[in-house]
Amino acid sequence: MLPPELPPLPALTRAEGELIDRYLEVVDLLGRINPARGGDTYRGLRAAQALVGRAQELRDALVLMHQRGESEVHGETLTRALRTLDGERRAARVGIPRVPTGQE
Repeated sequence: MLPPELPPLPALTRAEGELIDRYLEVVDLLGRINPARGGDTYRGLRAAQALVGRAQELRDALVLMHQRGESEVHGETLTRALRTLDGERRAARVGIPRVPTGQE
């Protein structure tokens, strides 16, 4: 039996697609660096080193959008794209985990 199909990505410009991809790469790296998630320092160090380049690529995606006259970020459309690409789960790794009730 095949897994259920994911919803299709909304129509995006090439620059918007690049923005989403670079943003999620940055989020993934920040999740690996998050000290509240534990892990070893070497893994965090490698993620932090990679973050510099990914942040520059994210900036470049926004510059490209601006240069092409895409002066508005369409939040609703890009939110659908982020959800389709599992952005909520990936972004949750950046935050501080909740303390289970009664263990504060």
